[in-house]
Amino acid sequence: MKKKNLQLILVLILFSGFNLKKIKYFTYPKYFPKPVYNFKNNFLDSNKIKLGRFLFYDPILSSNNTISCASCHSPYNAFSHSDHALSHGINDQIGTRNAPALFNLAWQKDFMWDGAVNHLDFQALSPISHPKEMNENFKNIILKLSKSKFYKKWYFKSFGDSIISGERTLKALSQFQITLVSTNSKYDRVKKGDEIFNLKEKKGYEIFLKKCNSCHREPLFSNYQFSKNGLPIDKTLNDYGRVVITKNPEDSLSFKIPSLRNLSYSSPYMHDGRFKTLHEVINHYNFDLYKNRNISPELMSFIPLNNKETVDLISFLKTLNDSSFIYNTKNKFPKELILNLK
Repeated sequence: MKKKNLQLILVLILFSGFNLKKIKYFTYPKYFPKPVYNFKNNFLDSNKIKLGRFLFYDPILSSNNTISCASCHSPYNAFSHSDHALSHGINDQIGTRNAPALFNLAWQKDFMWDGAVNHLDFQALSPISHPKEMNENFKNIILKLSKSKFYKKWYFKSFGDSIISGERTLKALSQFQITLVSTNSKYDRVKKGDEIFNLKEKKGYEIFLKKCNSCHREPLFSNYQFSKNGLPIDKTLNDYGRVVITKNPEDSLSFKIPSLRNLSYSSPYMHDGRFKTLHEVINHYNFDLYKNRNISPELMSFIPLNNKETVDLISFLKTLNDSSFIYNTKNKFPKELILNLK
């Protein structure tokens, strides 16, 4: 009997580790690849995560104390925005790009639509310093945070002393963003064997594997590389994408491939937010792609979908929505910050 009990315990231990891999405060399914983020250089800590969450929602990081990270990255929109094509910054200035969704960042090496930043710990520098976004510098941020008893307390809790620095601030922001993990869509439950696709979703999945998986590779639903998808240049924005960073003419009109997860929450789509619906996106690939031959090789053989195939594909794409992530209270505006903002 004791031997059977021991065997049962061993089975339970093995089974409990089958579905999920764990780093403290960070969990992901076993079928996900290994994260590329180096946790050793920014070891996750519950207090640092909380501090990062406070900073993410606090407009103190902007020059006029009106714009926070969450102003353009709303939790209800998978940490993107939805009411306008381009991001809005201080003094109602309109930015030059659509704010991308923020989740599953530990699997990404490059950030921004053009890959201008190659490490999450430095990504926040770009919107903070951008004159049309937050228009602030860390010298002023440190002065403002140092005057706050609230933040002195949380920096002490997080780092063992109340010294406030730019490096600590950026690492705390990274810690909160690293915990924005979306892995509980219907697709994930099917992957774990807890649900099954209906007929439309199954056919859509088959279409996805044939047409889309080379760029939007499962289970992350992006390879997080850069691609030219045939979008004509917006002559108002004149945004040529990655070529501005690499200076390589081959990268003209190349932009980072976004994940297809949580699409129902994160419209509008594309780097300039030109498409409001999934039908508009798919219609681009069906009808407009070949009007501009400046496209990546993997798209050259894309065969347009008929109406039924389009409906089936969208049915599958909707299985990538993760409502538990969208409504996770641990990611929302922290109540503790309310008194500090008064």
